[in-house]
Amino acid sequence: MDTNRRTFLKQAGLGAAAAYLAPAWLSCTQQRKTAGALTQIGLQLYTLRDQLAGDARATIARVAEIGYDHVETFGAEIGDDGKADFWGLSVAELKAVLAQHGLKTYSGHYVDNDFLTPGNGNEDLLKTYLDTAAELGQGYLVFPVPPIPLIDALTADDYRYMADQLNRAGELGAASGIKAGFHNHFWEFRTLADGSTGMDILLAHTDRDRVIFELDLFWSEKSGVDSAAFLRKYPGRFPLWHLKDIDPDNADTVTGPGYDDKPAMDIAATITYTEVGSGTIDFKAIVAEAQTAGLRYAFVEQDFITIDPFESIAKSYGYVTGELSG
Repeated sequence: MDTNRRTFLKQAGLGAAAAYLAPAWLSCTQQRKTAGALTQIGLQLYTLRDQLAGDARATIARVAEIGYDHVETFGAEIGDDGKADFWGLSVAELKAVLAQHGLKTYSGHYVDNDFLTPGNGNEDLLKTYLDTAAELGQGYLVFPVPPIPLIDALTADDYRYMADQLNRAGELGAASGIKAGFHNHFWEFRTLADGSTGMDILLAHTDRDRVIFELDLFWSEKSGVDSAAFLRKYPGRFPLWHLKDIDPDNADTVTGPGYDDKPAMDIAATITYTEVGSGTIDFKAIVAEAQTAGLRYAFVEQDFITIDPFESIAKSYGYVTGELSG
């Protein structure tokens, strides 16, 4: 690898991690029957970003002790050698720690603003991320957010461009058995000038054989979407879910008239969260559509936690395993 490309990858990786971590709300595949998708529960590790930064090994051990079966990664940073690390762990070290505690990783979040930006589309960082995901044994490389600078100005054309790029990522990942994925927030459900939504455009213009979607149930419900009906509208497109709950004291929706033109950061500052099963989402109605969705892996996640973080993820785990699995 030449020096210029190595420098680019390092800078791109660090910039992507900063973009992902700064707004705290951004946040080969084992085949299993859909009916069992909620009997093995995953955790999106972004939930414990502060704990991972302090002691990644101890944090991962606690996740396993609580009972989680698998984890979804985030925050890969690219070093001078062109290789990724996670919270100070090399990919090999992370694999070893996960194996030590009986944890799998089927999916990872990888921020790549350049690849998704119209007029840019640089693939270098994506190719490094694909190598990382393959080394970890992940079957899904998920883009967790569109380019941050575009959030408040996304157009239908921008979403069509991102759809094309997701198809390209799926094409590049095919050789390693990796599918590209996209994870939603609320802005993908804003009504655009032509009356469409970003989610509808992305779903309509991506190759279902190479591109999957990860439905964040908090954000779909917070956007005023009937998630169960949405899954029925797009059967088989959502093999990954994020499970987190809406604070019952702050349950208003954040899209529609009076919201779609507001800066995303202003809206984000008003949003609060709670543990799965403690809020307003009717998870049982949504889980009834798991087979329709093609669900394979579900991940607990919470963007902001107001109690002890490990108590929080244990409470969510207890609800999912006690009330939603089986």
